[in-house]
Amino acid sequence: MTASYSDLAQRLRSAYATGAVAPLRDALAPADAAGAYAVQALNTAYWTAQGRRVVGRKVGLTARAVQQQLGVDQPDFGVLFEDMAIANGGVLPTARVLQPKAEAEVAFVLSEDVTGPEISREGVERAIAYAVAAIEIVDSRIADWKITFADTVADNGSAAFFVLGDDRKAIAGLDLRTCGMALEVNGAVVSLGAGVACLDHPLNAVTWLARTLAAQGVPLRQGDVVLSGALGPMAALKSGDHVRAEIGGLGTVSFSCEG
Repeated sequence: MTASYSDLAQRLRSAYATGAVAPLRDALAPADAAGAYAVQALNTAYWTAQGRRVVGRKVGLTARAVQQQLGVDQPDFGVLFEDMAIANGGVLPTARVLQPKAEAEVAFVLSEDVTGPEISREGVERAIAYAVAAIEIVDSRIADWKITFADTVADNGSAAFFVLGDDRKAIAGLDLRTCGMALEVNGAVVSLGAGVACLDHPLNAVTWLARTLAAQGVPLRQGDVVLSGALGPMAALKSGDHVRAEIGGLGTVSFSCEG
């Protein structure tokens, strides 16, 4: 291992402007979660010092098959900044991404902080103001998406942008486990899934995140947006694409790629 965590953090920041970089093997073993989160934290601190505002978190690796592919037994998370939000029906400038993909998710917005030594799923449910359909635009700063667990964690969970739907639904009475999802690109269905694909239930993903962050002393806060994880396979994007997702009980969400 020849590079420092600071070197890796700088390398990932530079990739936004100069292009994707090689996998981070010179300082991170593929399953080095502690090191990868240390790199992520360095860039979070850097960006917040530059004036970017944290508005929530994203959960990734919620599909069991993807966990097995990367040799891990848990999800990961990244930070959502305010300037990552795209309005429903809005535009993703493709000049601001490298190798983007879209995935449909259930997003939650919190009405209160989630803290304490023992966080239950019921407690998490009580802290949720509403759920909405969402699309996350992921974008690896690692060339050709040749990522390990450590690569994607260090790279802020491969986060890029997100779009929230307009239909805000209280979660009481919603079937978020068997709800269906259809993701379309230019009117053609490119991904199908259901809530069960996300750690068996999207609220399981939020509960895992709440416990993980609370243990680190940075709990979820009132107003935070939580992207709970993909309900189906990702779809690659290019300029000119129109992307639309529909999730049962939550309605639709969309954006277009331009640039």
